[in-house]
Amino acid sequence: MQMDNMEDTGRQTPLVTARQEGLVACTRCTRVWPIGTDRCARCGTALRSRDRGSLQRVWAWLAVGMICYIPANVYPMLRTRVLFNSSDDTIIEGAIELASHGAVGIAIVIFVASVMIPVGKFVAIAWLAYSVAKPLSMEPHRRHKLYEVVEFIGRWSMIDVFVVAILSALVQLNFAASINPGPAAITFALSVIFTMLAAQSFDPRMIWDTNRESLSG
Repeated sequence: MQMDNMEDTGRQTPLVTARQEGLVACTRCTRVWPIGTDRCARCGTALRSRDRGSLQRVWAWLAVGMICYIPANVYPMLRTRVLFNSSDDTIIEGAIELASHGAVGIAIVIFVASVMIPVGKFVAIAWLAYSVAKPLSMEPHRRHKLYEVVEFIGRWSMIDVFVVAILSALVQLNFAASINPGPAAITFALSVIFTMLAAQSFDPRMIWDTNRESLSG
């Protein structure tokens, strides 16, 4: 009974933010300073309790990233020439061709890294930005974990560009065979970069503000 009462009391404990305690954390080195401090004395980063322009930058970078992702799937990623035959393959066509030649594992990796992860990042970042503007019922801990996952896996979306670069460097046999990157390689790389900038522009501290406001309302 005593433990149940302690758990009930713990559940009813109001959420207290660092800003309510008069503190602000450096977003680069995580050092905590009193509110009113202009710059972090450890790394020199400007201190802001909340980045109110964060959402505008998130939506802007995300929109540009989605625009670049369209030609990345329409135009060829690889241009292959063997003797007198040449072929242009998009991301999906390249994965299908690899699977048809028995490289199913590599095809799955390229499909996941080049299609599923970018699309999942678009949806996750847009949902996080929307959840800050319109508080949702999902717990802030889970939303924060989702943000950390999106930020962590962002770099792995470049695996398709790395594969194209490696193949272009290795398969250069003069007139016999050659592999060159297509125009989609540039737009895909730009899409990944812009999406990473969108994730980095998001201020996850606002997740806890919306949760506190919804509880108090």
